Amino acid sequence: MQKSKVIALIGNTDVTMLGFRSDLIQALVHQGHKVYAFVCEYTAEGLSQIKSLGVDVITYSMSRGGLNPFSDIKAMFELKNKLQKINPDIVFSYFSKPVVYGSLAAKIAKVPFVVGMIEGLGSPFTQHPSGQSLKIKIIKYVQIGLYHIVFPFLNKIIFLNNDDPIDLVSNHKIKHKKNALTVLGPIGVNLKKYEYIRWDVSKEVSFIFIARLIGEKGIFEYVAAAKEIKRIYPHVSFKIIGGLDLENPDGLSQEALDQLTKEKIVDYYGYVENVPEFIKNSAVFVLPSYYREGVPRSIQEAMAMGRPVITTNVPGCKDTVISGETGYLVPKWDVSALVAKMEIFITKPELINQMGENSYKFALEYFDSVKINQKLIEILEV
Repeated sequence: MQKSKVIALIGNTDVTMLGFRSDLIQALVHQGHKVYAFVCEYTAEGLSQIKSLGVDVITYSMSRGGLNPFSDIKAMFELKNKLQKINPDIVFSYFSKPVVYGSLAAKIAKVPFVVGMIEGLGSPFTQHPSGQSLKIKIIKYVQIGLYHIVFPFLNKIIFLNNDDPIDLVSNHKIKHKKNALTVLGPIGVNLKKYEYIRWDVSKEVSFIFIARLIGEKGIFEYVAAAKEIKRIYPHVSFKIIGGLDLENPDGLSQEALDQLTKEKIVDYYGYVENVPEFIKNSAVFVLPSYYREGVPRSIQEAMAMGRPVITTNVPGCKDTVISGETGYLVPKWDVSALVAKMEIFITKPELINQMGENSYKFALEYFDSVKINQKLIEILEV
């Protein structure tokens, strides 16, 4: 039997720690390892839920979206001090800021094995119809500079799709250790939670969008397509799950959302806990995202439940759908193409379960969190 190790997971929010790392944490604890979970944004309930997984939770101070370098450096030294107290064998950080500052803290604390996971390249690498703002260009420049500092000493650098290491590491000539780069693929879903269930074709076709209501996730294309479809097929419904981001200049406004619901273009449910129930009661999942995703978790959830997917032919999203078999890929920003694919399911509802069954089979093969976490554990060398 392998010797148990002390492992520190450095993330940002309690929500992402619970939503994305729960299965991994439980697998590590089951193997007898001592696990610490670091979070910087949390609620008392969230901390309690993480602790219930059998780990110790450590909080630290960092602003996820802040641009103050002095604040980030302060957070790095706070992390360093806390890591020195627990003396981990492995530090595994995920998301951009934790990868940079968590990994630097681990290096200063002389942690023997340091791993970073880049779950998509995010806004700095996202192309917008109107181009990038100066602020985003500066953030991208700084972020790449920080990766130039951090990547050379990481033992493993994990990506979720094959495009990201090319667009980040290769194109920007970022040095790294030999054999450090690895592509995990999707982070996976718990197939017991997101169970396959056939769509009742006697029901009116409905579409569902699950994401933050920002331009990068395709909310405006989804709404524009909904308006087009509703003119011809007024009984088709368009559901939206996800929170408004009123701080984001490219976000859907409260006023615009209120008007859409008033005109009965969309049905808005906000942030919900019972996502599987909403997927079950919807025919087709739609994510017209042009954001630089890793591999969208929401698509994985929908496919695991046997729903066909319409998404965009961009890195991350395109790794989930076999166009014409499990759903359709459309060009980013192309509302006409989106409408055309939606109309196929409306006029040929028998395709919903045909493609949905293919989606489920694809999810069994590629999205099972048990298989993926075992692969991740092997990468962490525990």
